[in-house]
Amino acid sequence: MGYRNLQECVRDLEAQGQLRRIKQPVSAEIEVGAIQRRVYQAGGPALLFTNVQGCRFPMLGNLFGTLDRARFIFRDTLEMVQRLVALKVNPASALRDPLGTLKAPLGALHLLPQRVGSGPILAHTTTIDQLPQLKSWPDDGGAFITLPQVYSESLSRPGLRHSNLGMYRVQLSGGDYLPNREVGVHYQIHRGLGVHHAEAVAAGVPLKVSIFVGGPPSLTVAAVMPLPEGMPELAFAGLLGGRRMRMVSPVGGLPMPAEADFVITGTLDPNLTKPEGPFGDHLGYYSLAHDFPVLRVEQVYHRPGAIWPFTSVGRPPQEDTTFGAFIHELTGPLIPTVLPGVHAVHAVDAAGVHPLLLALGSERYVPYAAKRRPQELLTLANAILGQGQLSLAKYLFIAAAEDAPELNIHHVDDMLRHMLERVDWRRDLHFQTRTTIDTLDYSGSGFNEGSKVVISAAGGKRRSLPTELPADLRLPPGFSEPRVALPGILTVQGPPCGSGRGSSDPVMEDFCAFFAEDDVINAFPLLVVTDDSEFAARSLNNFVWTTFTRSDPASDLYGIGAEMQCKHWGCRGALVIDARRKAHHAPPLLEVPEIERRVDALGAPGGPLHGII
Repeated sequence: MGYRNLQECVRDLEAQGQLRRIKQPVSAEIEVGAIQRRVYQAGGPALLFTNVQGCRFPMLGNLFGTLDRARFIFRDTLEMVQRLVALKVNPASALRDPLGTLKAPLGALHLLPQRVGSGPILAHTTTIDQLPQLKSWPDDGGAFITLPQVYSESLSRPGLRHSNLGMYRVQLSGGDYLPNREVGVHYQIHRGLGVHHAEAVAAGVPLKVSIFVGGPPSLTVAAVMPLPEGMPELAFAGLLGGRRMRMVSPVGGLPMPAEADFVITGTLDPNLTKPEGPFGDHLGYYSLAHDFPVLRVEQVYHRPGAIWPFTSVGRPPQEDTTFGAFIHELTGPLIPTVLPGVHAVHAVDAAGVHPLLLALGSERYVPYAAKRRPQELLTLANAILGQGQLSLAKYLFIAAAEDAPELNIHHVDDMLRHMLERVDWRRDLHFQTRTTIDTLDYSGSGFNEGSKVVISAAGGKRRSLPTELPADLRLPPGFSEPRVALPGILTVQGPPCGSGRGSSDPVMEDFCAFFAEDDVINAFPLLVVTDDSEFAARSLNNFVWTTFTRSDPASDLYGIGAEMQCKHWGCRGALVIDARRKAHHAPPLLEVPEIERRVDALGAPGGPLHGII
């Protein structure tokens, strides 16, 4: 059976050598976040900080710091969850393993939450200022909950069945929030809480909301799961946790997990917003201050022996990378059932997840054609971009699976190579302009606003990709330091960007006009102009992060020999992406040297992290 609560999980991980206690005094301001990030990068254990300065509650970090540990935590239920997924994908699989399949319906009983009269969560109350005041980056606007489980119910269809449990950022202090009386709730577009909040705004009534922290580890995973419509996250938490989720309801309040560590209850005022942020986010930049709803706090509960789990995000990969990998293991086989014809989809974590999406699909429209070209792939691309959070993608690369059955979509370099060998820039670029993009992405033309491009490829190889610089390569004045980042991809260092938001840069137009269509540079089908070409070419992660977080397709794609035919833009030579920093971009996250030296000391001989970092 799975863990009943977080305390059972901590004891088990410690017994297995997968958790390290940090007894030295540490600060929740910057320091614990820096420690967690360093231990994550080292593939280290979970961390229980038992001496947090100015706070009586211990803090738990890096719980999901490795994929192996995530699998270990849910080892009792993973096989059963996978059997249920297999039945959804292929009911005939039951015939191959009837005895094993019989266990699946028993596990499905855990989907039903169980209402109980009392639970540990009701034992104590406290105030917001007594909670751990975690601040992960120097310019964060205050303390934040980084692993919140925000619970709401539909006004029109109240109850657990139509509830939503999502991980939406919660600001505890700073800004204009009234201490102990208000907290900020930041939810992005395409989120379930937004649907419930919209109902409340339309009705002009407050929306009851509860924020869970801790509890059974399955609750944390359920809060970030992209579940199908009609399946409550609480039900999945019971399935993954191996036991029905016990729920207790205070008088007049929403139900809450009986074994949660903390619960903040309150209401979202339909007419009240306040600036939330800034906050160092998972794209590797600060998301800036914007108006978001305010939760009027009514009560703060905590259980005996409560533990405060947290994470610290930043430029990927970070701990949330593990969430993505674990979720893909659970739900990846379902993609063809949701999107027929799509074989696989990969949101590239190193690029910040939403900026870059890779996909493999079928190309069957004209199987007898002598020359294959993307057709069905474009239909599939529209379906992908119409599917929940996948709709936030900026760049979607989609290839015909039949052209390379062995292609692994999670090998980003192989996928880019396959695409660049086959793509025709005159035909295979398909833009959507003035549409929605990720709330946290500042590369577009406005808040939540930007563009998308679908890049498709089907058929045989059109070109071989160079891996070395041509001896006679020449660049226009102001551009220098060419580097081969990947086969067929050249990074070039450009002058500082002077263009405004949502507009093209004449400097980039002149760069493209400098080259004739027979210039040697066109042997590279993709050119990326950056502020630091050596950094961008140094690693695959550097390349995808720089290229796709610092460009908006409609504003920042150029081409050598560009042309417009019947409103379709393309180019006869190389495609050029302007990935330089722009004035409207959010500032990147930078470590604090003094804090890093303190982390180093914990890893020195005699320190609690010696041999780990």
